[in-house]
Amino acid sequence: MKTTRRDFIRKTSMAGVAGYMGTMGLSAASYRRILGANDRVRVGVVGFSDRHRNDHIPAFLTSNKEQNFDIIAVSDIWKKRREDGKDFLTQKMGHPVQACVNNDELYNIKEVDAVIISTADFQHAYHTVEAVKAGRDTYTEKPLAETMEDNRAVLKAVKESGKIVQIGSQRRSGANYQAAADFIKEGKFGSIVMVELTWNVNQPGRWRRPSLVPLLKEEDTDWKRFLINRPYEPFDARKHLEFRLFWPYSSGIPGQWMSHQIDTVHWFSGLAHPRSVSANGGIYLWKDGRKNADTFTAVFDYGPLNDPSTGFQVMFTSRQTNAAGDVKEIYYSNGGMLNLDTNKITPEGGLKENHARAMNMQPNLLPEMSLKELAAKVSTDASTGNDPLTTAHMRNWMECVRSRKQPNAPIEAGYHHSIAVIMANAAYRTGEKVTFDEKTQEVMAGKKVFKY
Repeated sequence: MKTTRRDFIRKTSMAGVAGYMGTMGLSAASYRRILGANDRVRVGVVGFSDRHRNDHIPAFLTSNKEQNFDIIAVSDIWKKRREDGKDFLTQKMGHPVQACVNNDELYNIKEVDAVIISTADFQHAYHTVEAVKAGRDTYTEKPLAETMEDNRAVLKAVKESGKIVQIGSQRRSGANYQAAADFIKEGKFGSIVMVELTWNVNQPGRWRRPSLVPLLKEEDTDWKRFLINRPYEPFDARKHLEFRLFWPYSSGIPGQWMSHQIDTVHWFSGLAHPRSVSANGGIYLWKDGRKNADTFTAVFDYGPLNDPSTGFQVMFTSRQTNAAGDVKEIYYSNGGMLNLDTNKITPEGGLKENHARAMNMQPNLLPEMSLKELAAKVSTDASTGNDPLTTAHMRNWMECVRSRKQPNAPIEAGYHHSIAVIMANAAYRTGEKVTFDEKTQEVMAGKKVFKY
């Protein structure tokens, strides 16, 4: 009798977790050769973070059965989170999930086809390089990179690998953002002359983990592995768990929030990065030992590098000390404005006389929008739950892992938003007007390459 693939899997299965994995014994390469539309894609989790627990998993569970995706392993260097992740994911997936002490152990599981990466901000690029070199596709959270050295390394590794990498810039999977991009690219809006980006909260505990910090002991984690390529310093539980407050483990506001909004500027305009950035800000209220600003403003100049006479300005403002203004993304042309808070395009502020575009730009909702989508707002909460943008973005990743088409937020999108993030961070930390050297692909603060 002819042996079917199902028979083969059953005969080669092992007890416990390995038994559930089923294809133990097949090499990663041979497994991919037989992976079809009905075959299960097995996923590993790199970093059992709050973002993963509260946002990735609800989004994953919305589409995983239809797309036939499963989670079989979790890697985290902290013993507590590793064990919490194993228990949580076992309950959610309905079968045992293997806990791995580090990524080396994770990638020794040949059945892992892809990974979801949500580790510390400065680790995203490094962990993506690890994954694609191990032959895995990734869903990698933003910011992709906080230094140009990491940014160049991850771009090179991903391009050479041919792996599918979705950057966690979920606006790119939103129907309203896609409609806005089409409207601008089709020339209906006219040339962008100004963009105003706002992200305000009033959350004194944002990025703090006071209940967890006392629980983290050096013997229960791998501090050297945490630091990866950052300068060595003695173990610090706050920097391990509250990394978003401390440079060089995170730029804070630019990497966490600005990266989302500046990505839409690149997407809508077709420009890869700013021509220059100036920034200011400080720790004006939350005096809790942090090193990253609680208030931040950056002003960008965008336009063709070979023509400084044309272009537009982008102003990003953010504070953690007063929520008035909330989250706003407003694009202006000479003929009107496109407001991604209200999802409306209007001739407001545009020329009223002798200007055909302004006369034709009647107030309207962005096309292809449902009432549900129009009602959905971008959340400023630390956990957005099963929000429609992340849900659509996760599904797009799953579809692309199967089709091998490029996802909505490919590696280039992450590379470009990281340039803007690094430039803004450099401007804040040095006080210099920052530019980008196209030839060397370095961020220049004054005449010096910015690193830390």
